[in-house]
Amino acid sequence: MVDTDRITGAARELGGKVQGAVGDLTGSKRDSLEGRAREAAGQAEGLYGQAKDTIRGAAEQVADTARGLGGKIRDAVDDRLGSDDVETRARRAQGAVEDHYVRAERSVRRAADEAYDYAEDAYERGGHYLRRGSREVSHQVAEYPLASLLIAGLAGFGLGLLVSASRD
Repeated sequence: MVDTDRITGAARELGGKVQGAVGDLTGSKRDSLEGRAREAAGQAEGLYGQAKDTIRGAAEQVADTARGLGGKIRDAVDDRLGSDDVETRARRAQGAVEDHYVRAERSVRRAADEAYDYAEDAYERGGHYLRRGSREVSHQVAEYPLASLLIAGLAGFGLGLLVSASRD
């Protein structure tokens, strides 16, 4: 099956070629450059999809080979030990895997609960520090109104310079 990245990449590449050609015909450097950029992005996306298809095919071949080998090994073990012994061992192994899964699930839940508690504490501490900082700033503004006004004016002037510089 063809990867969707290959299809969308081809469509983007075609759209980029058309936009670039239109830009060349109309003399619009902007459309021409955007078209070339879109064309290159489409080519890259197509190559990415192609790589995914290749990897997917190789993975399927490896999986098929592994299944074949697994069947051969299972048949050889059955012949040596008898199917009852193999089934007993398989059930025992399955029980051990389920026990490990339950333990891992508990550990993950415990870690999630601890992370939630830590985040909740950090949020509460942050709110406390914010309120305390607001009180301190209010106190300083009430105590030194002229200095506060001067600082606010300088900060506004600086922001105005930054905004006007970014427009040029």
